Amino acid sequence: MSQWSQVQQLEIKFLEQVDQFYDDNFPMEIRHLLAQWIESQDWEAAANNEAMAMILLQNLVIQVDEQLDRVSQEKNLLLIHNLKRVRKLLQGKYHGNPMHIAVIISNCLREERRILAAASMPVQGPLEKSLQNSVVSERQRNVEHKVSAIKNSAQMTDQDVKYLEDLQEEFDFRYKTIQSLEQNDKNSALIKQEMLALQAMLNTLDYKRKEVLSKIGRVIHEIDMLMSNMLTEELLDWKRRQQIACIGGPLHGGLDQLQNCFTLLAESLFQVRRQLEKLDELLTRLTYDGDPIPVQRPQLLEKVNFLLYNLFRNSFVVERQPCMPTHPQRPMVLKTLIQFTVKLRLLIKLPELNYQIRVKATIDNNRRFVLCGTHVKAMNMDESANGSLSVEFRHLQPKEMKTSAGSKGNEGPHMVTEELHSISFETQVCLYGLTINLETSSLPVVMISNVSQLPNAWASIIWYNLSTNDPQNLSFFNNPPAATLSQLLEVLSWQFSSYVGRGLNSEQLNMLAEKLMGQQVSYNDYQLSWAKFCKEHLPGKSFTFWVWLEAILDLIKKHILPLWIDGYVMGFVSKEKERILLKDKTPGTFLLRFSESNLGGITFTWVDQLENGKYVTFHSVEPYNKGRLAALPFADILRDYKVIMADNVPENPLKYLYPDIPKDKAFGKHYSCQPNEVSKPSDGGVKGYVPSVFIPVSKILNDSTEPHSPSDLLPMSPSVYAVLREHLSPTAIETAVSCKLSHS
Repeated sequence: MSQWSQVQQLEIKFLEQVDQFYDDNFPMEIRHLLAQWIESQDWEAAANNEAMAMILLQNLVIQVDEQLDRVSQEKNLLLIHNLKRVRKLLQGKYHGNPMHIAVIISNCLREERRILAAASMPVQGPLEKSLQNSVVSERQRNVEHKVSAIKNSAQMTDQDVKYLEDLQEEFDFRYKTIQSLEQNDKNSALIKQEMLALQAMLNTLDYKRKEVLSKIGRVIHEIDMLMSNMLTEELLDWKRRQQIACIGGPLHGGLDQLQNCFTLLAESLFQVRRQLEKLDELLTRLTYDGDPIPVQRPQLLEKVNFLLYNLFRNSFVVERQPCMPTHPQRPMVLKTLIQFTVKLRLLIKLPELNYQIRVKATIDNNRRFVLCGTHVKAMNMDESANGSLSVEFRHLQPKEMKTSAGSKGNEGPHMVTEELHSISFETQVCLYGLTINLETSSLPVVMISNVSQLPNAWASIIWYNLSTNDPQNLSFFNNPPAATLSQLLEVLSWQFSSYVGRGLNSEQLNMLAEKLMGQQVSYNDYQLSWAKFCKEHLPGKSFTFWVWLEAILDLIKKHILPLWIDGYVMGFVSKEKERILLKDKTPGTFLLRFSESNLGGITFTWVDQLENGKYVTFHSVEPYNKGRLAALPFADILRDYKVIMADNVPENPLKYLYPDIPKDKAFGKHYSCQPNEVSKPSDGGVKGYVPSVFIPVSKILNDSTEPHSPSDLLPMSPSVYAVLREHLSPTAIETAVSCKLSHS
């Protein structure tokens, strides 16, 4: 079943989450019509390879054209219209930046997988629950409503200022007319009546000036209150959601909504500023005793400028955190002399600023590292598909500086995995007589000099962003705080859902909790130390919990990904638990679990019944690691696995995947070819040779219920075995195998 088919079967609350991240940048119609084709492409790789992204974009347009031809024959007018719009979008917005559409589609597919994983969980995790708080959603709606109301108020005040200007022009005309009369004419009754009328107009002008100033003051106050409270909270929430998304959590939306709010507020403030400038202009033409403009205007203008400074400073954000294209799911880990990308956005989108803001990137001020490559670029609205005012640095490289002694700085493991740095950005905005210096920084990054240091560096990034919402605590690991075990387990599940397409269920998480704590615990409020997670070796092992888990992620990604996504790998189950699960099952029932003693190993255990039929026995095969799985796909191993027991002919003991799924039904679609038939020398192959296929074979002694030594798994082809049977008896074959084992 395709991923999109699974999504369509979700409950309505999960479908609503899916609906949130499909928009005009990547319409849902295309996701639906091209579901299988989209899922068969490597969008993640294309997101970091421009040539590959361009090919995929061109193929996507071809796929849309084919759908357009189909629906044109069906005369589906609405769908024809939508597909033409999508084709125009793809050819227009993304032609100059094909990697952007690859990023969008990759993120959508990843978020679908995360939602599917969340839907399979019995309860929502504490972190994700906090991010989807209904109070937060209500605040978002309130912010948008208030921003709209402020914009309307500013526009209404514009009309009041225009009325005031017209009134003053009329007063000025009538006053100058009287002033131009001869002295004798001024004493006439008609003129005296006109003077009274002018006094009344002046009173009205005074009232209207006070009224306009009062309305401007209210607009400024509303903007101030909104910026100080709800908008600041919205921005902090977005930054927190970004932190969580960086470590595998739900994709963080809402930046476009924030941009709309920031832009409307900036436009309103500049509108108020123009209104104050107009009042100053009116003041130069007319003033009087008790005139409110010279008293109130300077204070209001100062407040407007102050709000504009703060609004611009808060609007300068890191939209996409630093990330190496080679490791898109490990952001904020940077390797020296390897390029990384980072994207910034100014949430105040004004056409006057297009290509007018030059951003400079630097690394923190300890002089340990410098940035090589293009580190000054102009923000523009052309490179982003949504037209935001942004800049993306794509060719930055961190380089470690040499010390005065001529050698590089300390590259020990402490520096590599726990020393935090930040990438800083600065620019200057000059607009309407204002000059505003802007600064922002990335979330803390970890520098490594060798890719082997990546797992521990990533553990540091996880721990930091899980434990704090402080964006710049570079001394965090001087005294790292403990983390709530329930939140850590949720984040660990995200590692699996984001990296290998399927999260962990409650039973799997319970096993991890027991492995971390050494016993069965109620982990809701349990606090786990950083040392326990990443520095201390597991009991009786030569590696830490995190190294063990990271090796499993690597194993899944490279060798058993389809089986994991299908949910056929139980994986995290202890030896004791697996025997409890299997003991009452049909002989030949097996399950797949990750090795607890071998890094990056997977094994299978099956249940068998002794000849007397009263007792069961369990057999666990030696764990397969990436070296073996690189030579033979795991699904083929399960299909072709053979066991030699005493004098019996080799047979496959694996019949049913736990609990009762026939093996071929579970894994048949993943077999590389049809089950191997025993071949004869004349059956094809290279002339003069017998075609061969490697198969795993184990020999189990009658009195053993445990797996034998690692040498028990011997590669043997069906053809070779057939030839041996033609010349040797089963007893002779067993003797030869036993002799081989005794000398291994």
